[in-house]
Amino acid sequence: MRPSSLVSRRVAAAAVSVVLASGAAACAGPQDSSGGSGAKAGGAGAAPRKGGTLTVLNSEAQSDFDPARLYTSGGGNVPSLVFRTLTTRNREAGAAGTEVVPDLATDTGRPNKDATEWTFTLKEGLRYEDGTPITSADIKYGIERSFAAELSGGAPYLRDWLVGGDTYQGSYKDPKGLASIVTPDARTIVFKLRKPEGEFPFVATQTQFTPVPKAKDTGARYEEHPVSSGPYKVVKNDNDGEHLVLERNPHWDPKTDPERKAYPDRIDVRSGLDEAVINQRLATSAGADAAAVTTDTNLGPAELAQIGADRELAARVGTGRFGFTNYLAFNPKVKPFDNPKVREAISYAVNRTSVVNAAGGSALAEAATTFLPEKAAFGHTPYDHFPAGKTGNPDKARQLLKEAGYPNGLTVTLLHSTAQNRATSPEIATAVQEALAKAGITVKLDGQESNAFNEKRWSVKDAPGLFLSRWGADWPAGGPFLAPIFDGRQIVTDGSNYNHAQLNDPAVNAEIDEINKLTDLKAAAARWGALDKKIGAQALDVPLFHPVYKRLVGKDVKNVVISDWTGVLDVSQVAVK
Repeated sequence: MRPSSLVSRRVAAAAVSVVLASGAAACAGPQDSSGGSGAKAGGAGAAPRKGGTLTVLNSEAQSDFDPARLYTSGGGNVPSLVFRTLTTRNREAGAAGTEVVPDLATDTGRPNKDATEWTFTLKEGLRYEDGTPITSADIKYGIERSFAAELSGGAPYLRDWLVGGDTYQGSYKDPKGLASIVTPDARTIVFKLRKPEGEFPFVATQTQFTPVPKAKDTGARYEEHPVSSGPYKVVKNDNDGEHLVLERNPHWDPKTDPERKAYPDRIDVRSGLDEAVINQRLATSAGADAAAVTTDTNLGPAELAQIGADRELAARVGTGRFGFTNYLAFNPKVKPFDNPKVREAISYAVNRTSVVNAAGGSALAEAATTFLPEKAAFGHTPYDHFPAGKTGNPDKARQLLKEAGYPNGLTVTLLHSTAQNRATSPEIATAVQEALAKAGITVKLDGQESNAFNEKRWSVKDAPGLFLSRWGADWPAGGPFLAPIFDGRQIVTDGSNYNHAQLNDPAVNAEIDEINKLTDLKAAAARWGALDKKIGAQALDVPLFHPVYKRLVGKDVKNVVISDWTGVLDVSQVAVK
């Protein structure tokens, strides 16, 4: 997954400079947890209370507000206020937040012996915003409509996993539905899969598992007023999510939903704002902005330097880490990267300190030597097959180049994006270029605008031998991280291909299948970690860094919770009173 709302952003320092010059004051807010991975705090030391209006200031509009069309991790942030699913993420700070827990269902699902069939039972007393009961048939219908071409955009897993999912064209063209989703009664739903999938409870957090009453489905217009199953209902949706207003759903029963706190009476989401303006308004906290947050705008390095001089303002910065890895990708189908020693040489030559600095410094990026993020939920297993220290080992790189047949060095081209995202952007590319030059490797930079960059790096036919890339997890586990990148059966020859190395190793494919059979997620995590270490030895990529997210909240915002699942503030937990 490539969640743009979670990608580190570069923001002008001028905004916070103006705020600090004005002498803006702030009350106590979120503090970093001891582990540095999450935050949970209450503003001004007061217990959170119900009431008030929470304002959300965003740069990107909450477009496609239809559960079928959303592609989110753990059900999303603002969407999860309206859409409940069979399971959801545990709304706790830090590592506890990586767990999957029941939502509409009584548990996280009951698998058969080989995890090819999953059964869920709905809780009693579930109702929509109009008071009508939520049934298992509504969940089945909600999933089936997500297969319709006009509602595309959601997570793709069910097309591959459900029996018949690969040919099904959605409820509008085929109202008979999928035989692999069975609803024997109003509270029971059974999923029949083509292959074992031990992580199915994680997929059930995606918004495609939101119940949709067939009688209220308005097709492509459903996003204008989706029928709420969550604590809030949509009362306004202007300009395709640019201005979204949510108010309480009177038929939401908190007894059936211990995860969402739903403190505010009203949520006012305003998008299309300049990122610098968002941070300025949050820092100043004037009027309604005192009770405001952002779900998509991070602080940049210059802003953090300014904020660090103001203790009260710094206290309102929440820190989180999402499962994301930025890396240097090799395509061994292109010379000289077909030679493992060349790939190893580059692995030794990279200066991760300079890369981290280019990404905004250690406050916004952490050096990586493993592909899996450094969280237990992913199965992270420490390794560094090509130890180059903090600043690279050009001597070792030169030695390997000589062994590879390049005693006088070589010249390569590095594809990168021109977008100022401090992830695949010119700053990162330049840091790599300068480090490799010390090892005798001349790097020519090929900067492309975002669309052209993505089209080229995801093409089997046209992908270059060396390019910057990144990958984020759809849920906190090793499967959605390693399978799309290294499973040879997921190589796409006529579309977007994420297996950059075009690796098709039968042993790797077989191990992925074996791990997918496991319903013991801790045991599966250990196997994912071991597989990551094994693949890493082939030098198919160079892990560079994992991003860190820093975001401001308004001075009256309380109960900030940041989990290791999303890495950002959970709107469902926030209070403003």
